[in-house]
Amino acid sequence: MADQRPFFDDEFGGRYLLVEPGDFMMGDEKGTRSEQPVHNVSIKDPFFCGERPVTQAHWETIMGNNPSAFTDGWAAGLRPVEQVSWDEVHEFLNQLNQLDHSTERLGVRGIWRLPSEAEWEYLSRANTTTRWAFGDRDGDLSDYGWHAGNSGASTREVGQKKANPWGFLDLHGQVSEWCEDTFVANYESHEGIQSPKQGDSLRRIHRGGSWFTESDSTRCSSRGSALTNHQSDGIGFRLVWQPV
Repeated sequence: MADQRPFFDDEFGGRYLLVEPGDFMMGDEKGTRSEQPVHNVSIKDPFFCGERPVTQAHWETIMGNNPSAFTDGWAAGLRPVEQVSWDEVHEFLNQLNQLDHSTERLGVRGIWRLPSEAEWEYLSRANTTTRWAFGDRDGDLSDYGWHAGNSGASTREVGQKKANPWGFLDLHGQVSEWCEDTFVANYESHEGIQSPKQGDSLRRIHRGGSWFTESDSTRCSSRGSALTNHQSDGIGFRLVWQPV
């Protein structure tokens, strides 16, 4: 059963769960070279993160368009938005922050942003050390996510699978999720901090695998990257709300 933790809801049907500070070991010594070396990361500042990926309905309300590939059916608005580049996601964030700048949530104001790669893995792991938060067996993956083996070659409505121990949904498969970080080939230069890695590369990180990837790409530590202007029907995003 998922932890009961403080949360707030927005007007778009989203729920945002508190992620408390802590330390964890980032990476996987049995994973790809990009996931090494395994190193300790300290999450020092609490933040709220979306229980689910941003939906098509949420995107369309803010941006006035829906670029997604999977728009058929009455419930398409509840599927995750995809075909959105990292650059376009930042346009969405700018619009959302302009609309929301005076709104107080739980008595304080905040800003919307993408998670850092470290934050994403921290909340995905949820105090576990296994390949997925539910364990090491990919045979259990279909209970928790949509992937190449069960998706039916498309995204699905958000929130249908089991949550991880901290209450987050759709982390494994469905759509890979943009993070703020610049791509680096491995963790040799990672400082072990919460903040996103910044660099000169035009590539940015995305995490979690998608509806068309095999199980290995949906692990907590698995990493993907793409150019900031890249659009894919397998990449969306999840919101972080940071109190200020």
